[in-house]
Amino acid sequence: MEERNRIYFASDLHLGMHPREESLQREKNFVDFLEMIRHDAAELWLLGDVFDFWFEYRKVVPRGFTRFLGKLASLCDEGVGIHFFPGNHDIWVFDYLPSEVGIQIHHNPVTLIRNGRKFHLGHGDGLYRGDYVYNFLQWLFKNRSIQWLYARIHPNGSTAFAHWWSQRSRHRKGAYLPFLGVDNEHQVQFSRKMLKKEPDIDYFIFGHRHVPYDIRIGEKSRLICLGDWIVNFTYAVFDGKDLKLKRYFPNRGKILRFD
Repeated sequence: MEERNRIYFASDLHLGMHPREESLQREKNFVDFLEMIRHDAAELWLLGDVFDFWFEYRKVVPRGFTRFLGKLASLCDEGVGIHFFPGNHDIWVFDYLPSEVGIQIHHNPVTLIRNGRKFHLGHGDGLYRGDYVYNFLQWLFKNRSIQWLYARIHPNGSTAFAHWWSQRSRHRKGAYLPFLGVDNEHQVQFSRKMLKKEPDIDYFIFGHRHVPYDIRIGEKSRLICLGDWIVNFTYAVFDGKDLKLKRYFPNRGKILRFD
């Protein structure tokens, strides 16, 4: 059996996003990916927007995702450490995934050291403090009183509203913004600023933007944006020495270096 010595990072699957048929295929593709990494994965970090919408009532959780959740539970049972950051779409992840699947939830960015390398991880949203509308909405969604009130709505109604809001938001913004240039990306600006306080960070890893990129920040640090599993099928893997951004080709059965 292969040694479990690799750490994988992925984000922005948006499972449950309309249309359902495409979401189901996306789920199957990612489950195939999880099967591929099961023999050498020590850890799996899911950096947000894994679900297009998720809200846990006390005794009710969203319908679907059976293959995906079952595979995650199986990996946890085999000893893979799985970590989950709620994104701006699945912000209402509470205790179901930890208690039923075994996943560890992180509601705030995490800085950690693995094999002598320092990582800073997060979903990657809300880094621009000047986006007052977005930051207000995030505060609103994280407010315990608002969550309590939302839980009073019947699940059929709350889920329908959430999917309508999600589609409306994407329609209003149009397609996901392309790469804006090194100096204009908020994740780059944030990473540069953080490096002034913590210059020993080797890797910044974020999701959210749906645009995969690997950029050198400062003299020795790199910023990796994980892309998504809607168009790009990209992920990152740390082998103990180096971090690489890769692309999974579900229809070819191949894994190629992303560049």
